[in-house]
Amino acid sequence: MFLAAMPLAARLRPRNLTEFFGQAHLVGSDRILAECAKLGVIHSMILWGPPGTGKTTLARVLAQSADAEIEEISAVMAGVKEIRAVVERAQSRQRLGQKTLLFVDEVHRFSKSQQDAFLPYIEQGLFSFIGATTENPSFELNNALLSRVRVHVLKALSPEDLMRIIDMALADTERGLGEYKIEFSVELRQQLAEAATGDARRVLNWLESLVEMAEEKKGIRIIDQEALRDVLGTAMPVYDKGGEAFYDIISALHKSIRGSSPDAALYWLCRMLVGGCDPLYIARRLVRVASEDIGNADPRALEVTLQAWDVQERLGSPEGELALAQCVIYLACAAKSNAVYTAYKAAMEEARKPQAAEVPVHLRNAPTKLMKELGYGKTYRYAHDEPYAYAAGEVYLPENIKGGYYQPTDRGLEKQIKEKLTFLARLDDRGKP
Repeated sequence: MFLAAMPLAARLRPRNLTEFFGQAHLVGSDRILAECAKLGVIHSMILWGPPGTGKTTLARVLAQSADAEIEEISAVMAGVKEIRAVVERAQSRQRLGQKTLLFVDEVHRFSKSQQDAFLPYIEQGLFSFIGATTENPSFELNNALLSRVRVHVLKALSPEDLMRIIDMALADTERGLGEYKIEFSVELRQQLAEAATGDARRVLNWLESLVEMAEEKKGIRIIDQEALRDVLGTAMPVYDKGGEAFYDIISALHKSIRGSSPDAALYWLCRMLVGGCDPLYIARRLVRVASEDIGNADPRALEVTLQAWDVQERLGSPEGELALAQCVIYLACAAKSNAVYTAYKAAMEEARKPQAAEVPVHLRNAPTKLMKELGYGKTYRYAHDEPYAYAAGEVYLPENIKGGYYQPTDRGLEKQIKEKLTFLARLDDRGKP
């Protein structure tokens, strides 16, 4: 066979912290997990980070440092039967004075009740518990479980870290590709490292494919730009439509529009589309952006957004996506105001109070004789009959409600709205006794 049966990423999995790349904030000198490994004492923890950042490797290295037998299960495959079997084996070891480390991959896939099943054993010290997840533990894990473990955040590896991994793989004659003569320029290696977006497993899988498919000349395997393009051509950006990365990119799009950065907004839109996001979902989110961050500073923003949504529904992709791009750029360049959003939240908070304020008598409808006799609507002033079509001094809120929710900005159309409201306020002052 050209390469060993075991994948390169598996062969090069670090055997100790010395071989571990990245996560210096956890495994660097005097850092918490380095100290755990040195002392051989492992606390229960959650390792949270993107794929290919070393969660499984860390668990194995820590188990070895603590002289503990590691039990590995995946929440995707395991059920109650597998958990019980692990517990029984751990209990047997405990009676012999041996330690167990239970590693649960993708722990967020377990139901809340399944997560609860670990609690008594963690408290009893039957095993050290390490759960690995790519999802935010705050959303996916029980508070009861989180209260019994420490959460350690793993970061995507830097391109520099990935370059070191590539160089190590090419040089290692025992487990890597060092037995082959390979021509692979620094520039192309850098491109490979950057394309892997912080995932060591991904970069090693790609490297293995490149070497396997490389054209050989005079005993040298040559990796050129075309070969790299072929391997990376089908690579898709990290984008889990059900996970945290999904909401992170939506957040980035929203905040880029709010920050008036059309280039950034357009980039994040394209990331969502390339990642397979439903364009109609994006359109719905943009409607929210138009009201929340632009509002009356440019009311046309809402019209543009609804029109883009309509085009997407009528034409589909890719024509509709261009309309979404036009919309995103317009929203990013539009005057910004959150005055409507702020006013809505304040009024909603007032409206939710237990003691509902009564409608003032002069504003009430009077469809019956009795209501008219009770004075409903009697003193109401019809605004169109007043100067400037405004009943100066008239009160439309209940006595115990102060109002003041809407405070227009000095940006876009809201500047004119503010000037009008200021003028009307002066008319109110003149009408006061």
